[in-house]
Amino acid sequence: MWAPVGQQVMISTPAQPTRRYGLGAVNWVTGETVVITRLHKRRREVAELLEALLDKHRHETVYVAWDNANTHEDDEIEAVLRSAAGRLVLLYLPTYSPWLNPIEMLWRQFRREVTHCELFASIEALIEATRAFFDGYNKRPDGVCSIIGAHPV
Repeated sequence: MWAPVGQQVMISTPAQPTRRYGLGAVNWVTGETVVITRLHKRRREVAELLEALLDKHRHETVYVAWDNANTHEDDEIEAVLRSAAGRLVLLYLPTYSPWLNPIEMLWRQFRREVTHCELFASIEALIEATRAFFDGYNKRPDGVCSIIGAHPV
């Protein structure tokens, strides 16, 4: 951006930024995603994601590969594990290794397609664009498998 010498360009900023956090998981075999948006990204919200995965797969064992973030260890997470009665298995990835977690590749694609160089009129518009992205890919999960590098048999 440029401005005449001695004149400062003023850019209006309406208020403090309103935030939402996306928490998600991708099924390595099918390419299906489960994504929730919340006001916070704390242990309670992580537990909600695990519960959503268990609800989606009521009769199967769910394996979750994730990093060692501090939000992944707590009494709330342990409560979900106990209530799952062995149907939830947590696989811990090495610290600082996002390239090993398939959902990270999908988040990168999301940023490219949805949020890169975009300004949304409202947080609701951003959430709607987020839903549209993941709903669209859930209709063609082979596209997700391509993004995450999964080639199931």
